[in-house]
Formats: sequence, structure tokens, C-alpha cells
Amino acid sequence: MTVELPKQTKPYSDLLVVSIEQAVAAPLCSSHFAEGGARVIKIERPEGDFARKYDKAVKGESSYFVWANHGKESLCLDIKNKADSELLHQVLSRADIFIQNLAPGASTRAGFGSADLRRCYPRLITCDISGYGDTGAYRDMKAYDFLVQCESGLVAVNGAPGAPGRIGVSVCDIGASMNAVIGIQQALYLRSKTGIGSGVKVSLFDTAADWMTVPLMHAVYGGKAPEPVGLRHPSIAPYGGFTTGDGHVLAISIQNEREWVRLCAEVMDDAAIATDPRFKDAASRVQNRPELDMLIAEFFARHTRANLEPKLRSAGIAYGGVNSVEAFSKHPQLRRRAVTLESGQRAELAGSPIQYSYEDSNKPLGRIPGVGEHTAAIRAEFALVPENA
Repeated sequence: MTVELPKQTKPYSDLLVVSIEQAVAAPLCSSHFAEGGARVIKIERPEGDFARKYDKAVKGESSYFVWANHGKESLCLDIKNKADSELLHQVLSRADIFIQNLAPGASTRAGFGSADLRRCYPRLITCDISGYGDTGAYRDMKAYDFLVQCESGLVAVNGAPGAPGRIGVSVCDIGASMNAVIGIQQALYLRSKTGIGSGVKVSLFDTAADWMTVPLMHAVYGGKAPEPVGLRHPSIAPYGGFTTGDGHVLAISIQNEREWVRLCAEVMDDAAIATDPRFKDAASRVQNRPELDMLIAEFFARHTRANLEPKLRSAGIAYGGVNSVEAFSKHPQLRRRAVTLESGQRAELAGSPIQYSYEDSNKPLGRIPGVGEHTAAIRAEFALVPENA
């Protein structure tokens, strides 16, 4: 018997989120709430969020802005202006969540410090996203994603030997936005039990530091931090990318002795390699990595990708193609989701990484707002009512 489930509303459909935001971390955080059904009012300067002008890659619009700002309303305010400040307080008096990623102290100086707001509006949940936090010697340092990658040591463990490298996407911004979402969700759950809002603080540096826990432990307790190893792994072999005879690079990862034996016998057709004293166990393979890598590289160079992939898959060897972004754009597993640009044209983003039973994951995302597009309507909606009215 099939039971027809009632239609479910999105989980944040009754929430109002107000965000004084710019760049990536805060906008990406609030966009998750917009996707979840919340009404999100994005507060922008009259000239707009500077991320609108990062590039023109998406039919003349910024790839960063399109990614992180769909489904929002744009309200242009000068929060230092008395009338605009009063309007923002009117909006916040009805809001559930307030997010901001201004420079440390800027929101407080403008009269919108998180602790003060929660005293005024006890159910309000506040989230402050910063570069290095609101205390310490680095508090006022500019903290763009790349700089935080450098300061946290992320760059030091990435790249190739002798050539540390920046991770090619804004991982600290992205990670901070995810942590902010997690923090706000916990605050929402706490409010559901207590009726009282709470404050959440997230920094890009703390986010990167958390991810660096394993290298940190190696440096502090093991006496030596991992160094950049390119596609290799510091303590596993064989592990890395090998070029096929037709110019493709396939990455393989051998995690245990069973896989090692199968690689030798079923892929390389030489079971004796598995018992070679140089490669007989994990430690020996790491110690003799250059000879091992050369042996595998020579084998891969004699075969095409089309020849190797079926053998790797049949043997149960973990492998993947080292793809260009162009190749990734045509990947058979890549899901896409449509979005309407500010211009009215359509574009496609990567599909949401989370799929829900209550929603069609292929449903188009909300539209990208123009600068101040909703200012007049929001001003009218939240107009101050005279006390004697």
C-alpha cells in the first residue's frame, strides 16, 4: 500500500533573514536560508556589493554574485544615516536572523552591534562573520580568503614539493559560510526550546585552523608537519596521478594490502610485484616510492585510458580522472540548477550538494536581484508609524 505524504513546506518559510553582507562568506550563508524558503533581505551600499563587479563571466554578470545571491531582496541603505538606521531597526524588529560581515567593530559603531540588537529584540539570532575574530592582534587585519589560506598554513601543505600553492577556490570563505549556517541552525533549535535568540561568531581563520588540525598535531606532537606532495600522499603509496599513453592522467589510491595485490595481479598482470621486498607492505612502498611510482608510470604509459579504466574498475581499484575544469563541465555526474540573472537571462549553476525529499532538486533557483531593486517596496512595507496614530 502506497501512502501519499502531505505536501511539505520549506523549513525556513516563516523566517525573515536580514544580512548586511558583501563578498562571499556572508552572502553564501544567507543564500542557504533563501534556498530553504526564508525571506532574505540583503542590505547593500548604494553602489552595491562589490562582488557584483568581481568578473563578468556569467553572461555579463559576476560568477561569485550569481552563485551566492539568488532568491534575495536587495535594499540599499546608508546605515550611518538616521532615517535609514531607523528603517533598518524596523526591519530587524520583525527579523529572525541578522547576519553581518562588515569590518570588526563597524556594525557596533553604526548602532547595530549584535549584543545590543539581541537586547532590543530578544528572539533575534545574530551571526557575525569576520576574518580573524573580534579580539587579538589580527582583529583589524584585512582577511581575504587567499591571505587566510597563507596565515593558517593551508598554502604550506598544498601544491607541489618546493612550490606551495593556493587552493584554487575560496575555501576559507566557503567554509566560514558553512560554519555560520551550522551555528545559526543550532541557535534556531535552541530558540525553539527557550524562545530566546543567541549570538553566533565565525571567522575565516578559525575555520581554516580547524581544517588544519591534523597537520598541526603532526607539527606539535610529531615533530614534523606534512609538506606539499602534489597529487601524492605523505604516508600512502601508490597514491597519485599517472599519465596514460594517450595523454590522460588517472589518479589511483591504494588503501590496503588487498587492493595492492589486485593492482599488481589484475591490472598490471604481474602478481610478483606485490611480493617484491621493496613493495611488500605499506611502509616499504612509501620508503621506496620513487621506484614504485616509476614502475607504475611506465605501465600506465603503455596503455590508453580506455584500456586501463575497465581493468581498474573490474579489480576494484579506486581511481579517478585528473580532469580539467572544461572536462568537469561535461562530467556525467554533474547536476545543474537553473537561475535567472539580473538581466532576465538564464544560466546554470552546479546543483545543490544537498537533496531533500520535500523538494525537486532540479527546480530553478530564485532570481538575482538588481542593486536596490526592492528598496522602495521594503521602505513602504516597514514605514515608521507615528506614535499617536
